Amino acid sequence: MPVDSAAREILAWYDTNARALPWRHPPGVPGRTDPYRVWLSEIMLQQTTVAMASPYFDRFTARWPTVEALAAADDAEVMTAWAGLGYYARARNLLACAREVSARGGFPDTEAGLLTLPGVGPYTAAAVAAIAFDRPAAVVDGNVERVMSRVFAVETPLPRAKPELRVHAAALTPEDRPGDYAQAVMDLGATVCMPRRPACGRCPWNQRCRAFAAGNPERYPVKGAKPARPTRYGTAWWIEVDGEVLLVRRPAKGLLGGMIALPASDFRPEPTPARAPVEAAWTLAPEPVRHGFTHFDLVLDVATTRLAERPPLEGEWHPVAGLDRAGLPTLFRRAADAATTPRLL
Repeated sequence: MPVDSAAREILAWYDTNARALPWRHPPGVPGRTDPYRVWLSEIMLQQTTVAMASPYFDRFTARWPTVEALAAADDAEVMTAWAGLGYYARARNLLACAREVSARGGFPDTEAGLLTLPGVGPYTAAAVAAIAFDRPAAVVDGNVERVMSRVFAVETPLPRAKPELRVHAAALTPEDRPGDYAQAVMDLGATVCMPRRPACGRCPWNQRCRAFAAGNPERYPVKGAKPARPTRYGTAWWIEVDGEVLLVRRPAKGLLGGMIALPASDFRPEPTPARAPVEAAWTLAPEPVRHGFTHFDLVLDVATTRLAERPPLEGEWHPVAGLDRAGLPTLFRRAADAATTPRLL
């Protein structure tokens, strides 16, 4: 595929059809986008939809408008602000990276330099280099993989196809307007070259697309067999005294690290009983909370007790009436909801 003509076609399409997103510079307008906003948006968008990430981005940039402001923020405040967005290691890496960038006096302006920052992998480095600094870096997310797999009818199944798809993406990346080009291909995948029922008639590359020519674009990308997901089991404890519930800060490292949560057991491979943190009469929610993590599914029982006095346990007591402001991650928000409909053990 001729690079220059292919890039011109999709850039012309993008100039008319670009999504209006809060972290973007309008297409074709001179000037670079703030690397802080690009980096923050890309971290938030990992494993997260635009609709989900956008209000978080607005709140973060209103509260911490610069990377220096974020670097100076309290860890707990940032983790609380991130609550509900999921994949909480991203929030810990966000702080580590902000502090490193602030110490350096700004973001590196090359892909190689960006890769030296905490929590910045190949995709994020390429995205910031291209979008913020207009470097001709190949930006390859899930949308771009789908577009490349269809344009070139790549038969290798994912995830083995990823290096091949990156080669195709790099070969098409132009020297001129690489940031707009990167966002154009991502937008194409998100709004036209969709996983199901792609709108091929509106695609600026439909005459170049081998999958479209073969009449079977939905066949691509070819998917490899998914490994079975294990299930783990645990118990969360709702301990209430005088309208307040005990919350704890989870260890900084590990699953949901640094987040505020209900006290909970380890997550075990078998549904064996967990030892309660205090001697009491416990009731159990009628149904466990079921939650999917990246590598396993969790079945979480929710046990509750209401006591006359605070037990000698570490943590903080939070008003039940204001629990929506505590910054609980989704798993423990759902556990808190389940705690309101217990049954006798």
